[in-house]
Amino acid sequence: MKNNTSLKAGVFGALLTFVLAPAAFAFPANMTTDGATNPPVGHYEFCKRMPQECQANPSSGAPGVLTREGWKKILEVNYDTNQTVTPMTDKDIYGVEEYWAYPDKVGDCEDYVLLKRKKLIDAGFSPSDLLITVVLQPNGDGHAVLTVRTDRGDFILDNMRNKVMLWSETEYTFLKRQSENNSGRWVKLQDGRAVAVGSVSTQ
Repeated sequence: MKNNTSLKAGVFGALLTFVLAPAAFAFPANMTTDGATNPPVGHYEFCKRMPQECQANPSSGAPGVLTREGWKKILEVNYDTNQTVTPMTDKDIYGVEEYWAYPDKVGDCEDYVLLKRKKLIDAGFSPSDLLITVVLQPNGDGHAVLTVRTDRGDFILDNMRNKVMLWSETEYTFLKRQSENNSGRWVKLQDGRAVAVGSVSTQ
């Protein structure tokens, strides 16, 4: 069995040079938004408890420039958080269906996202480029991931995998995400690959 250091090195070694090579995308590298929408209930309640986390973001509108160092940090944060937090539902942790919070040792999908977002902000990434995103899994279940907006495309950090992928390479249908201009507001997404209807919980 490989130790965590060897596994981590293997993951980073396989992915670190990805952003440096030119690529042709079958779909737009960055997602298309389609107007305002309601936030998930869990995020709305999170913002009421922690309003400092849900403020307007200074943004030029253009995604951040992805450097080699930035890419390495994205991989590290995704991998380390996935390894240190054990998945557990809000019902099992808090006794309610939906409760967004920073995880200690256990957490639901949105808790992973909150922690990854905080770590990347602390590392110098702009909040306008770190957007909580609600998606639909192929089995119809809702899920939350973190979108990192970059000039190389929108990349997805997911507690279900250590690999960081372009949004269009995932199996998810993208429904909505935080606005780049305000962390407390949300916008609809135009996926372009599938039609999703209705609202969905991130459970």
